[in-house]
Amino acid sequence: MLHGFGSNKNAGNVVDPARMLCDWGYVTLRFDMRGCGDSEGPFGRIICLEQVEDTQRALDFLLERPEIADDRVGLIGSSFGAAVALYTAGIDPRVAAVVSAGGWGNGERKFRGQHKAPEAWQKFLDMLEAGRSRQSPADEPMMVSRYDIVPIPPKLRGHLSPKSVMEFPVETAQSMFDFRAEDVVGNIAPHPLLLMHAARDSVTPTEQSIELFKRAGEPTELHLLSDVDHFLLAEQNHRARAILKDWLDRFYPV
Repeated sequence: MLHGFGSNKNAGNVVDPARMLCDWGYVTLRFDMRGCGDSEGPFGRIICLEQVEDTQRALDFLLERPEIADDRVGLIGSSFGAAVALYTAGIDPRVAAVVSAGGWGNGERKFRGQHKAPEAWQKFLDMLEAGRSRQSPADEPMMVSRYDIVPIPPKLRGHLSPKSVMEFPVETAQSMFDFRAEDVVGNIAPHPLLLMHAARDSVTPTEQSIELFKRAGEPTELHLLSDVDHFLLAEQNHRARAILKDWLDRFYPV
């Protein structure tokens, strides 16, 4: 289970699906990425490719356990965690399946959709440029608010987990801008991929999952849900859970 942007293993959209999967008979592992929750590393320093490395180390841990089948370990993530899951599976053939909930594949295009107004987009680009101009070992990191990186409507902010990171170095935003899971998503096949997204996602543009679907191989499914928003695995949505259960029963039944 991969948590979202600056979140941690105790977030609702990690704990709830992990408990659900355990109830269905699956072994689950949830953990804090470096710089998040209780993990080591500078708190809030989040770099996409380092989170891919953390995910691979979690795979190492699971695959060393005698009760784990080495051809049945999958990744499930929400939002940022889904992007990391997709990228990891695209470069690491040990991943047997991926579930992406509200994920994204192209950081630059995602940010353009999240900062829609011309002045908001220019402000975001100026923030990145200011960060690049300070990249000297003697410079203090330029810290920015999570909402200047990823705007979240006030009505959804209650989904943020306690201990969520609220300020990040600007290099976090740059690493997300440069991150392109869509470039490797085609490598996941022939392992199964499930893409779920809110049809009107108020955080991550829905087109991100649609474009991932276009680039993915078979077998891949895309489900757009009309009665849920960004935190779809934490919203007790019965349709999302039924889709996931049916998909697992077909590809990796207990």
